Amino acid sequence: MTNYPLASSTWDDKELAAIQKVIDSDMFTMNKQVAEYEKQFADFFGSKYAVMVSSGSAANLIMVASLFYTQIPKLKRGDEVIVPAVSWSTTYFPLYQYGLKLKFVDIDKNTLNIDLAKLERAITENTKAILAVNLLGNPNDFSAIQKIIEGKNILLLEDNCESMGALHDGKQAGTFGLMGTFSSFFSHHISTMEGGCVVTDDEELYHILLCIRAHGWTRNLPKENKVTGVKSDDVFEESFKFILPGYNVRPLEMSGAIGIEQLKKLPDFLKNRRENAVYFQELFAKHPYLTIQKEIGSSSWFGFSLIVKENAPFSRKQMVTKLTENGVECRPIVTGNFVKNDVIKYFDYEISENLEHAEYIDKNGFFVGNHQMDIKGLIKGLFDVLKRIY
Repeated sequence: MTNYPLASSTWDDKELAAIQKVIDSDMFTMNKQVAEYEKQFADFFGSKYAVMVSSGSAANLIMVASLFYTQIPKLKRGDEVIVPAVSWSTTYFPLYQYGLKLKFVDIDKNTLNIDLAKLERAITENTKAILAVNLLGNPNDFSAIQKIIEGKNILLLEDNCESMGALHDGKQAGTFGLMGTFSSFFSHHISTMEGGCVVTDDEELYHILLCIRAHGWTRNLPKENKVTGVKSDDVFEESFKFILPGYNVRPLEMSGAIGIEQLKKLPDFLKNRRENAVYFQELFAKHPYLTIQKEIGSSSWFGFSLIVKENAPFSRKQMVTKLTENGVECRPIVTGNFVKNDVIKYFDYEISENLEHAEYIDKNGFFVGNHQMDIKGLIKGLFDVLKRIY
């Protein structure tokens, strides 16, 4: 079959013109284009505030960090945070880096998101937060999660880096929690070269995010803010005034300019991804040897997962080898069972019950790409190649 890549470029002359506009302005660091992108991003996803950063990983970092610097800290070192056992590494790293205890909960073998029954059983009086991950475009069942935590003093956070545009009950994934993170890396739903965003409706957290995104200084805060109160009118005094232990994870001005153009295209990108997914489901939903991800709400279909059934006359390795020979790019389902990674030796963590489903997809699952354009021909080619294996 023809080459079936994981991702393809979403750019055309509009993005190139946006880059040139920034070059002509001779202002490359975060400025007006980033600010405009943040405004449009917040409007698109229905949040009060959006803060753009250099990557989705950086978005996770400052989201976690900000919870330590509210007037009444929302988290402290040693607090327990529940996470699904399958996600990207930088879902987990900020939690470790801020001294939090991770409790890993198994995934649902059908949805690939956190197992809701096991989540409910994992919650104790020590649980302070849940970081829900919307995997491969699939939103969690937030109605169920909110019922589980109702009346409990538990923060809900979202890593939505793989699921831009996903909907649950008509509401955008990434906006159900206190904060949510997004990624605009090349292979994701929109691309700003590198880039990410944090969204929130909480003004205090918004001001903290603005501060720690750029050095922990006060320069980017409004005059009246929830971090320092009221800033001095002396611009010189405020130029190098540090108030929080921050980072430099600012985006480039080019990334903001590109993002403005990409957001205009996002509705069509999502439409095409969903149409591709309908065709994928028609072909694979009743496959004798493979299972696919069960959609919750309206997935934005980052990619298409395929999990080898126990009765299959072939292994994942045989499948991946054959697909690679035929030009199909394949990847593991994110990290698989993250706890198997050597880096876990640095973590303070525990496993709730068992991780049998995470372990199964770790050994038997993989995914192929979805794209922002019609790829039904590639999906049919994928089906035909797999059929020849058995």
